[in-house]
Amino acid sequence: MGDNMDQPNSNLRDNSGAVIRPPIAWGLSVIAGLALDRLYSLPFPSGVPTGWLGGIVFLAGVALLVWAATTFRRAGTQIQTTEPTTTIVDAGPYRYTRNPIYIGMFLGLIGLAIAFDTLWLAVLLVPFYLVIRYGVVAREESYLERKFGDAYLGYKTRVGRWL
Repeated sequence: MGDNMDQPNSNLRDNSGAVIRPPIAWGLSVIAGLALDRLYSLPFPSGVPTGWLGGIVFLAGVALLVWAATTFRRAGTQIQTTEPTTTIVDAGPYRYTRNPIYIGMFLGLIGLAIAFDTLWLAVLLVPFYLVIRYGVVAREESYLERKFGDAYLGYKTRVGRWL
Protein backbone atom coordinates (compact mmCIF):
# COMPACT_ATOMS: atom_id res chain seq x y z
CA MET A 1 0.00 0.00 0.00
CA GLY A 2 1.28 3.45 -0.88
CA ASP A 3 1.47 5.50 2.30
CA ASN A 4 2.05 9.22 1.70
CA MET A 5 2.01 10.23 5.35
CA ASP A 6 5.64 11.32 5.17
CA GLN A 7 4.66 13.71 2.35
CA PRO A 8 1.60 15.57 3.68
CA ASN A 9 1.23 17.78 0.60
CA SER A 10 1.82 15.06 -1.98
CA ASN A 11 -1.88 15.02 -2.87
CA LEU A 12 -1.91 18.76 -3.65
CA ARG A 13 -1.24 20.00 -7.16
CA ASP A 14 2.08 21.79 -7.55
CA ASN A 15 0.81 24.94 -9.24
CA SER A 16 -1.37 27.90 -8.33
CA GLY A 17 -4.62 26.58 -9.78
CA ALA A 18 -5.36 29.95 -11.38
CA VAL A 19 -8.85 30.15 -12.87
CA ILE A 20 -7.47 31.30 -16.22
CA ARG A 21 -4.06 31.79 -17.76
CA PRO A 22 -3.34 35.54 -17.50
CA PRO A 23 -2.37 36.04 -21.18
CA ILE A 24 -5.73 34.53 -22.18
CA ALA A 25 -7.60 36.87 -19.82
CA TRP A 26 -5.62 39.80 -21.26
CA GLY A 27 -6.27 38.78 -24.86
CA LEU A 28 -9.99 38.32 -24.19
CA SER A 29 -10.11 41.80 -22.65
CA VAL A 30 -8.45 43.33 -25.70
CA ILE A 31 -10.71 41.47 -28.14
CA ALA A 32 -13.85 42.34 -26.16
CA GLY A 33 -12.84 46.01 -25.86
CA LEU A 34 -12.11 46.40 -29.56
CA ALA A 35 -15.31 44.53 -30.49
CA LEU A 36 -17.37 46.78 -28.22
CA ASP A 37 -15.70 49.81 -29.78
CA ARG A 38 -16.71 48.62 -33.24
CA LEU A 39 -20.31 48.18 -32.09
CA TYR A 40 -20.47 51.49 -30.23
CA SER A 41 -17.56 53.90 -30.37
CA LEU A 42 -16.60 55.29 -26.98
CA PRO A 43 -13.61 57.62 -27.47
CA PHE A 44 -11.72 59.50 -24.77
CA PRO A 45 -12.90 63.09 -24.20
CA SER A 46 -11.53 65.64 -26.66
CA GLY A 47 -8.06 66.87 -25.84
CA VAL A 48 -6.76 63.60 -24.41
CA PRO A 49 -3.62 62.74 -26.38
CA THR A 50 -3.79 59.36 -28.05
CA GLY A 51 -1.65 57.49 -30.56
CA TRP A 52 1.98 57.94 -29.61
CA LEU A 53 1.20 58.33 -25.88
CA GLY A 54 -0.69 55.03 -25.94
CA GLY A 55 2.22 53.42 -27.74
CA ILE A 56 4.65 54.61 -25.06
CA VAL A 57 2.45 53.28 -22.23
CA PHE A 58 1.97 49.98 -24.08
CA LEU A 59 5.72 49.60 -24.66
CA ALA A 60 6.42 50.41 -20.99
CA GLY A 61 4.09 47.56 -20.05
CA VAL A 62 5.77 45.19 -22.50
CA ALA A 63 9.22 46.21 -21.21
CA LEU A 64 8.19 45.51 -17.61
CA LEU A 65 6.69 42.17 -18.60
CA VAL A 66 9.84 41.15 -20.52
CA TRP A 67 12.09 42.23 -17.63
CA ALA A 68 9.99 40.19 -15.19
CA ALA A 69 9.89 37.12 -17.46
CA THR A 70 13.65 37.30 -18.04
CA THR A 71 14.21 37.53 -14.29
CA PHE A 72 12.07 34.40 -13.78
CA ARG A 73 13.99 32.52 -16.45
CA ARG A 74 17.35 33.50 -14.93
CA ALA A 75 16.14 32.25 -11.55
CA GLY A 76 15.19 28.93 -13.18
CA THR A 77 11.51 29.02 -12.32
CA GLN A 78 8.38 28.80 -14.43
CA ILE A 79 6.36 31.75 -15.69
CA GLN A 80 3.21 29.78 -16.55
CA THR A 81 0.63 29.50 -13.77
CA THR A 82 0.05 25.87 -14.75
CA GLU A 83 3.64 24.87 -13.87
CA PRO A 84 5.33 24.45 -10.47
CA THR A 85 7.18 27.39 -8.97
CA THR A 86 10.66 26.33 -7.91
CA THR A 87 11.91 29.41 -6.05
CA ILE A 88 10.87 32.78 -4.66
CA VAL A 89 12.24 35.41 -7.03
CA ASP A 90 13.15 38.69 -5.36
CA ALA A 91 15.50 40.19 -7.95
CA GLY A 92 14.83 42.55 -10.85
CA PRO A 93 11.34 44.06 -10.77
CA TYR A 94 10.38 41.59 -8.02
CA ARG A 95 12.33 43.81 -5.59
CA TYR A 96 9.58 46.43 -6.02
CA THR A 97 6.40 44.45 -6.69
CA ARG A 98 5.33 40.84 -6.34
CA ASN A 99 3.37 41.04 -9.60
CA PRO A 100 5.31 42.95 -12.28
CA ILE A 101 3.98 40.74 -15.09
CA TYR A 102 0.40 41.67 -14.24
CA ILE A 103 1.31 45.34 -13.85
CA GLY A 104 2.85 45.10 -17.33
CA MET A 105 -0.42 43.63 -18.60
CA PHE A 106 -2.42 46.46 -16.98
CA LEU A 107 -0.12 49.04 -18.57
CA GLY A 108 -0.45 47.27 -21.91
CA LEU A 109 -4.23 47.43 -21.73
CA ILE A 110 -4.15 51.11 -20.73
CA GLY A 111 -1.70 51.83 -23.57
CA LEU A 112 -3.96 50.13 -26.11
CA ALA A 113 -6.98 52.03 -24.78
CA ILE A 114 -5.15 55.31 -25.31
CA ALA A 115 -3.62 54.32 -28.66
CA PHE A 116 -6.94 53.12 -30.09
CA ASP A 117 -8.81 56.00 -28.42
CA THR A 118 -11.40 53.75 -26.83
CA LEU A 119 -12.68 53.92 -23.29
CA TRP A 120 -13.99 50.36 -23.69
CA LEU A 121 -10.51 48.97 -23.07
CA ALA A 122 -10.21 51.19 -20.00
CA VAL A 123 -13.61 49.99 -18.75
CA LEU A 124 -12.51 46.37 -19.21
CA LEU A 125 -9.59 47.01 -16.87
CA VAL A 126 -12.07 46.52 -14.02
CA PRO A 127 -13.14 42.94 -14.83
CA PHE A 128 -9.59 42.11 -15.94
CA TYR A 129 -8.25 43.37 -12.60
CA LEU A 130 -10.88 41.39 -10.65
CA VAL A 131 -10.07 38.17 -12.52
CA ILE A 132 -6.32 38.66 -12.04
CA ARG A 133 -6.59 39.75 -8.40
CA TYR A 134 -9.03 37.09 -7.18
CA GLY A 135 -8.76 34.30 -9.75
CA VAL A 136 -5.00 34.36 -10.23
CA VAL A 137 -3.03 36.37 -7.63
CA ALA A 138 -5.02 35.15 -4.59
CA ARG A 139 -4.50 31.56 -5.68
CA GLU A 140 -0.80 32.16 -6.41
CA GLU A 141 -0.27 33.70 -2.99
CA SER A 142 -2.01 30.80 -1.25
CA TYR A 143 0.04 28.28 -3.26
CA LEU A 144 3.33 30.06 -2.54
CA GLU A 145 2.53 30.26 1.18
CA ARG A 146 1.82 26.50 1.25
CA LYS A 147 4.90 25.64 -0.76
CA PHE A 148 7.51 28.04 0.66
CA GLY A 149 6.09 28.96 4.07
CA ASP A 150 8.15 31.51 6.00
CA ALA A 151 10.37 32.33 3.01
CA TYR A 152 7.34 33.56 1.06
CA LEU A 153 5.74 35.24 4.08
CA GLY A 154 8.98 37.18 4.62
CA TYR A 155 9.00 38.24 0.97
CA LYS A 156 5.36 39.36 1.30
CA THR A 157 6.23 41.60 4.22
CA ARG A 158 9.14 43.21 2.33
CA VAL A 159 7.51 43.67 -1.10
CA GLY A 160 4.01 44.95 -1.85
CA ARG A 161 1.53 43.11 -4.02
CA TRP A 162 1.37 45.88 -6.61
CA LEU A 163 3.85 48.61 -5.59
